[in-house]
Amino acid sequence: QYATTGCSLTLHHTEKPKHEAICEYRPYSCPCPGTSCDWEGSLEAVMSHLMHAHKSITTLQGEDIIFLATDINLPGAVDWVMMQSCFGHHFMLVLKKQEKCEGHQQFFATVLLIGTRKQAENFQYRLELHGSCHRLTWEASPCSIHDGVPVAIRNSNCLVFDTATAHLFADNGNLGINVTISMC
Repeated sequence: QYATTGCSLTLHHTEKPKHEAICEYRPYSCPCPGTSCDWEGSLEAVMSHLMHAHKSITTLQGEDIIFLATDINLPGAVDWVMMQSCFGHHFMLVLKKQEKCEGHQQFFATVLLIGTRKQAENFQYRLELHGSCHRLTWEASPCSIHDGVPVAIRNSNCLVFDTATAHLFADNGNLGINVTISMC
């Protein structure tokens, strides 16, 4: 189905649906969480789409930055999104707050590469929360935006913490996450 965009595989009709769901040449969906954006396009068009359709997303340059999530005490499900640009690539930083059972909230922090799964294998990221007497660190390889935030959460490829932990590291309701991207 995606031969026009570069896929050269020829499969039996029974194998096609499974391959099409994971094919690197299928169109990319808008990676921005928390929005009902129906955009689809090529990998090369993703950054242009984000800059024009989601102007509120800030981009910082460098392999070491601070991702500041403001007002973490907002009620309900909330997403904080930021872009980090380094090593000639763009990374989407996401902090997602979700309601769990009985009003319990959880935070999920992850990094996605605006790139293919193969490209994502070349990078590592580190997320660090610093408090006066505490430090919480998570290190992993980023997911590709082809997989997205739901897959990162489902596969536990993210830093997960609860509201009490968030408050331990927050300053006046704002949570600063040190983000470091490195090449493998």
